[in-house]
Amino acid sequence: VQLQASGGGLVQAGGSLRLSCTASGRTFSEHSLAWFRQAPGKEREFVAAIRSRGGTTIYADSVKGRFTISRENARNTLYLQMNSLKTEDTAVYYCAGGQRIILSSLRVPSSYDFWGKGTLVTVSS
Repeated sequence: VQLQASGGGLVQAGGSLRLSCTASGRTFSEHSLAWFRQAPGKEREFVAAIRSRGGTTIYADSVKGRFTISRENARNTLYLQMNSLKTEDTAVYYCAGGQRIILSSLRVPSSYDFWGKGTLVTVSS
């Protein structure tokens, strides 16, 4: 599976963006998918994940209630709707995919086998 993230850009605080991640490969629906982000000088951190076939979703506390992860298996596409953006959301956002990831490991980057190249989100004050 190959992943390609898009949709990043510059937005004012309080605004919204929707990120997309398009995947190639026939087994997209069998993969758990996630968004991670990395701000300058910081480690990559978990943002949100969704189990295969659109089941369970989990979020980092910092984005809960503002971000929504979803997937459209027919289009091999993962989404991240980001509302009420804050300056601290500024980062490069990466999509990731993996199979047979247990629930407790969805937040762990090493659980994922495939990564997109990232898309930059900049939130200005």
